[in-house]
Parts: sequence; C-alpha cells; structure tokens
Amino acid sequence: MAGVVSDVALTVDDPESPDALWCRARYFEELAARFDGGFDPGEGGAGSDREMAPPAGLFLVARRDGLPVGCLGLKLHPGDVAEIKRMWVSPTARGLGLARRMLLAMQDHARSLGATRLRLDTNASLKEAQALYRQEGFVEVPRFNDNPYAHHWFEKAL
Repeated sequence: MAGVVSDVALTVDDPESPDALWCRARYFEELAARFDGGFDPGEGGAGSDREMAPPAGLFLVARRDGLPVGCLGLKLHPGDVAEIKRMWVSPTARGLGLARRMLLAMQDHARSLGATRLRLDTNASLKEAQALYRQEGFVEVPRFNDNPYAHHWFEKAL
C-alpha cells in the first residue's frame, strides 16, 4: 500500500554484508548518474566500511519482502558527534517515507551511543534529501569536512 513502510524491516547489519554492499553499490551508481562530473566512492573522505560498524559506528539495512531496499550509515566521531553516511532508498521503495523512518531510527541509535549532535553533508543535486533534513530539524552549518562532493552541511542537536 502506498505511503506505508510497516512491511519494511530495519535491521542493524554488518556494513560488509552482501545486502549492505549491494545497497551501497546502487547508491554509488545513483550518485554517479546524478552528480555533475560523476562520483568516485574513493573520494570524499567517507571513511571505510568498518567505520560504520560497532564500536566505531552503525549500519542499517532496510528490507522489504526479504530484499534490500535501503541503507543508512552512522560514523561516530570523538566527543559527542555522530555523522550520517550513505543514505539510500531504492526507487522501488521511494514515496513510502522510508528515508524519514531510517533517519529517525538512526537518531535513536546515535543517542543510545552517546551522541548529542548529528551531522551530515550532501550534494546540491540531492534536493529531496536537503528538504528531508530541513523538515527533520537539521540546520545548515559551515563546512565541517573536505568532501569534494558536498555543497551543504547540516547539524541537529539530539
């Protein structure tokens, strides 16, 4: 049913699991198609997959009917800051509110891991992501990293 994500399961997963790797490969393909000049996953200072695994972080995979349809990573920084990484929702699951659900779940995980501030960066071409972040209380802040693909940096107090 349109607008319902109750049939989508969110699970904490190993960032190097087959489903997690599959989701990130689709994410990278989409960014390469959407960004002016393409996208190279080796650029941007995203860090390694292991940085999104406990104790350094967390990785969520969304599954619908057992198939991966989304992902979202969290990377912990020293102190009280956590950073959102690698948010992606499959075109087959868009419009269901899954991105918002993953973002809210990750905020809860970040709080439980001791974070009091959540940060993220995004590209100018990802208008729908920027709108979601603003709707969820993220505010634009000055640049906090050297990601060459980022045009906007956001932060939210948890």
